[in-house]
Amino acid sequence: MTSLKQDEYYDLIRGVNWTPKYVPEEEIFPEEMSGSRGIPMAQWEAFDEPYKVTYGDYVQTQREKDAGVYSVKAGLERANYVKTADPGWVSTLQAHYGALAVAEYAAATAEARMARFSKAPGNRVVATFGMLDEMRHGQLQLFFSHEHTRLSRQWDWAHKALYTNEWAAIAARHMFDDMMFTRDAISTAIMLTFAFETGFTNMQFLGLSADAAEAGDHTFSNLISSIQTDESRHAQQGGAILKVMVDNGKIDDAQHMIDVIFWRTWKLFSVLTGPIMDYYTPLEHRKQSFKEFMEEWIIGQFVRQLDDLGLKKPWYWDTFVADLDQAHHAIHVGVWFYRPTVWWNPAAGASPEERAWLEQKYPGWNTTFGRTWDVITDNIVRGRLNMTLPETLPLLCNMSNVPIVGTPGDKWNTKDYPLVYEGRLYHFGSPIDRWCFEQEPERYKGHMNFIDRVLAGLVQPPDMAGALAYMGLAPGEMGEDAHDYAWAAAYQRKAAE
Repeated sequence: MTSLKQDEYYDLIRGVNWTPKYVPEEEIFPEEMSGSRGIPMAQWEAFDEPYKVTYGDYVQTQREKDAGVYSVKAGLERANYVKTADPGWVSTLQAHYGALAVAEYAAATAEARMARFSKAPGNRVVATFGMLDEMRHGQLQLFFSHEHTRLSRQWDWAHKALYTNEWAAIAARHMFDDMMFTRDAISTAIMLTFAFETGFTNMQFLGLSADAAEAGDHTFSNLISSIQTDESRHAQQGGAILKVMVDNGKIDDAQHMIDVIFWRTWKLFSVLTGPIMDYYTPLEHRKQSFKEFMEEWIIGQFVRQLDDLGLKKPWYWDTFVADLDQAHHAIHVGVWFYRPTVWWNPAAGASPEERAWLEQKYPGWNTTFGRTWDVITDNIVRGRLNMTLPETLPLLCNMSNVPIVGTPGDKWNTKDYPLVYEGRLYHFGSPIDRWCFEQEPERYKGHMNFIDRVLAGLVQPPDMAGALAYMGLAPGEMGEDAHDYAWAAAYQRKAAE
């Protein structure tokens, strides 16, 4: 029997649709779930994803990917890399798995919504593959991290983190819930697969994969590279959806969704990816600074995609670019200082050599963030470790759910941007966070970040001990300095001299 080539039949089978006879179209695709925005079904049929794959090819390719990933893992198991790895890199793995493994699995729900309710038949087909992708990603990362639970209870947080009331987990859930579980199919396609996956996960997985390879962690490098090949395929759903919207006069709606979720995603990645790349990764294995990765993947490639679609950069772009020099540095200081409140051991990244690298990559770092580390270092050198640990709790943003921070020293710019809505006072870390809230206050009102819960009496006693208990952090799980303050040895020698 003669076999047809894929390009001879793909568009036909991928674009299969039907005209309902027994129920109205609006019952099959209710607007609150489909989000078609009045665009006729015939227009949604113009959906055309660049990366085309059939089910047979998909299964074969995924089988080969899994065989490769598990083979590398099995081949390198005897090396026991994690036992000998730099503690900062171990913290990188623990933070990554805890923040993303379960979230990846949960993303299958978002893909399933598109697979069922999108009016674009091509979107439904690709989202079905995307649903399988996300289940694979969650399973892989939970499996790969599980073998290390015998080394430390912190590894168990790969599965546990997003089910707890730990402050960073609350922040992650709030954004993922907004983007993946409470939007219609079209909004999910734009927010999740375009703004989040095309924009930011490329950097998290490809950038981190490069650092992992440099650090000698070929198991992790191979794992997340394999995951990213899936992401790069199903992430193209958002671009194809945006084209349909732009062609049908919905460009303002599309732009608005990108503006909201881009900022929300940036705030979360400034907590996760920024410190990992600039502080946790061993100095000799850093491929680029976090800012350089952002300039390549966001300012470069992501903006080109916006231009190609006829969309604009978010209205706050200049603020975002300026934030690349400060946000993650400020968050890193806070996470390190509040290290008992996270499930990994933050690496200070403040040795003389590392400070020189930071000054090179971020001119002026020593006179701003470096001055904060001067105080911390002096307390360590003088044996006052108690002064490097928290006794009070910070003010959190009611949009991003992370601490409100800024640049220390002479450039001090930390500021609260409050808003009263329906009698409740909300606090925001920037005018953009407040703007995001104001777009859909009914969606966001009532949510309580960690500090709101303390003030509401949910955390008892309302102090650090009560906070740690509420977060579910037990001894052996609370973060400590990754290198046990070995980085301060050079400063101690200098003080002794």
